[in-house]
Amino acid sequence: MSKTILIVDDSASVRQVVGITLRGAGYQVLEGCDGEDALRHLDGPKIHMIISDVNMPRMDGIAFLKRVKTHPQARFTPVLMLTTESAEEKKREGQAAGARAWLTKPFKPEVLLSAVQKLVLP
Repeated sequence: MSKTILIVDDSASVRQVVGITLRGAGYQVLEGCDGEDALRHLDGPKIHMIISDVNMPRMDGIAFLKRVKTHPQARFTPVLMLTTESAEEKKREGQAAGARAWLTKPFKPEVLLSAVQKLVLP
């Protein structure tokens, strides 16, 4: 049974590239166009990992992460932040909110897959 990963990014092209990378490695992919949109997936089938942008409209990645960590079904789900944000202060804010990893855009697919494999439990 393949693992399911939720991609949360306001950029359709980023969601597409990340999705192609993950599907090529055998993962199932769900998508949300911002934090608010992605919340709807938390009550569905089990999500094994979340990859989220930080800067998004309506609900940014940090606010979304804080909501994930209070959700009964998702609070232990590992979250990787995939973003253009590289400021140490923002990284600390993400880590304090519960992010397990931080990867900056642009990214190399093999680096993303390596991080995913480390965070998604077998």
